[in-house]
Amino acid sequence: MRIRVKPSRRRNERITLNLASMIDVTFLLLIYFMVTTVLARQEDRLSPTIQTETENPSGESSDFQPQVVQVLLIDGEPAYQLGPRTYRQKAELRQALESLPKTAGVFIRVHNQVPVGFAVAAIQAARDAGFDQVTYVPAQ
Repeated sequence: MRIRVKPSRRRNERITLNLASMIDVTFLLLIYFMVTTVLARQEDRLSPTIQTETENPSGESSDFQPQVVQVLLIDGEPAYQLGPRTYRQKAELRQALESLPKTAGVFIRVHNQVPVGFAVAAIQAARDAGFDQVTYVPAQ
């Protein structure tokens, strides 16, 4: 901002302000805040993947067993394990997942050394089987 003193007839000194630089800074700040604004939903407003049922508060053990698909290496070959059953193909896994209840969702647990393509195939098989809530869980 530049302040200049101009002589005036009424007074000896008159102060004038150049507001062009102040307007430039204001517009730059406005553009900065518009560009950096996050338009995603906040995390506290997201629906949780695990939901509780209020109809049956008895707490049976079958209510708390999640549906987990393990993606792991068996004899050096990637395989999908759903409970005690083992599947080698994505289509077999999808057929097995179609018979499960869809409301609770499914967890895809991927173990170390498994190629990424097999993890993605398991997630896609769960989506193709009709699951809306598919959760990826890396094994530690």
